[in-house]
Amino acid sequence: MNYQAANNYLKTKVFTATPEQLQLMLYDGAIRFTDQGKSSLEKKDYEGVYNALSRAQKILTELQCGLKHDVAPELCGKLSALYTFVFRKLVDASIHHQMEPIDEALQILRYQRETWVLLLDQLGKAKAGVAATRIDMPAPNEQMERQLRMTA
Repeated sequence: MNYQAANNYLKTKVFTATPEQLQLMLYDGAIRFTDQGKSSLEKKDYEGVYNALSRAQKILTELQCGLKHDVAPELCGKLSALYTFVFRKLVDASIHHQMEPIDEALQILRYQRETWVLLLDQLGKAKAGVAATRIDMPAPNEQMERQLRMTA
């Protein structure tokens, strides 16, 4: 696939995604760029470390800016502190060329992603349950009951 096609695909994916899917994409991007930074650090490619970790930091900033403190102030305060912690770990790793802060950041990002996936799964089940209650199904009658007994 060429660059233009891949870019168009990504644009379409982002523009058609739900807010929940966008959040998951941000976690995926932060993890991907942090992994790239780790790989660059292993190769002692310090420019690559800076570039990759800077991209991950930008995603963390985006995650933090997307918090809705007016809706859930306590939760948003905790997430904000967590994102700031991970951001600082990435800065430390970039400045001091250390692997440990990257590993800590990755552990937290992966945990957050896994938690988000579980939340999306629960949200999907809840939405399906609500949709199922809205289906207009006739109540079973005698004829339906007889047909069920015959096929069983």
